[in-house]
Amino acid sequence: MNPALSQLLNRPLRIGPSRIATRLALAPMTQLGNVAFRRLLAEFGGFGLLFSEMCSARRVPSENRDVSRCFCWRDEERSHLVWQIFGNEPATMAAAAQRIEDEGFFGVDINFGCSVKRICAQNCGADLLKHPDHAARIVSAVRAATALPLFVKFRTGWRDDPAFAVDMARRFEAAGADALTFHPRVSPDRRSRPPKWEYIGRIKEAVSIPVFGNGNVFDANDCLRMLQTTGCDGVAVARLAVAQPWCFAQWADGLAATPALHRNVALRYLALLEQYFDPVTARRRFVRFTAYFAGNFKFGHHLYSRIRAAAHLAEQQDIIEAFFTTPPALAVKPNLSLVH
Repeated sequence: MNPALSQLLNRPLRIGPSRIATRLALAPMTQLGNVAFRRLLAEFGGFGLLFSEMCSARRVPSENRDVSRCFCWRDEERSHLVWQIFGNEPATMAAAAQRIEDEGFFGVDINFGCSVKRICAQNCGADLLKHPDHAARIVSAVRAATALPLFVKFRTGWRDDPAFAVDMARRFEAAGADALTFHPRVSPDRRSRPPKWEYIGRIKEAVSIPVFGNGNVFDANDCLRMLQTTGCDGVAVARLAVAQPWCFAQWADGLAATPALHRNVALRYLALLEQYFDPVTARRRFVRFTAYFAGNFKFGHHLYSRIRAAAHLAEQQDIIEAFFTTPPALAVKPNLSLVH
């Protein structure tokens, strides 16, 4: 346990009308931040907020939680779950926010960060950073539709211009955002270059609302360094949280990692996926998880290759059991640099 990090993390933070006790959050990740994975994290604890995987604002108002693979949740998680939506029409985004408030979640998050081609082709996600006025109108419309804490997640922009990012942060605050999650990479960059954490500090200095830093936090030292060097209010963890779902409890609460932890986590997640999803979806999502989880091991690519080739969940379980028959060699630091 790192006492300096724990002290920084375990401080209350006000976000709009609400408060969180711990300044760690699961960053939103498509097909990874699903209901089964969030339950896995909840069994460890240590976080202040969990963000959902992004959902289309067009679909949210009419989604049925009992059949939806995206807009589904456990009642126990409402009080700490922020729902992320994407879209490009203010009225549509506002209607989705109203449904999210009606369901009793902690907050709403607007996605201006996703740079995946199919999302940007719909003029959504990071593409809206090309249209600052329209992006601000979306934030204003959502603000008018809900009293919940309102988050905005965004990137530096489409050019390496921190002044633009600062201007967008100020626009979002003026439009009614209660907190920002900032990923300091340009939108065309899918992690080919390291994020520029110094830009997080510039965003923090420019606004009065809380700022969560995001990008390349791969261990406790990274988390501490981000907090200390940028002055950000909290840290949103993405890839490492998938590779090591216990990291929040480890950093904030001093959870001790045991030799059996990796095996137990993989098998528990398989069981949860089987509980919440059909077999085909569950198998695919375990493959996505393993792409990150395998980064914990020196020869993890062999594990990932076998899991990806497995035809069904039972075979995936057998592979996990066999892999841990002999304790695998752990990487000094999870190798997540090649995961996209």
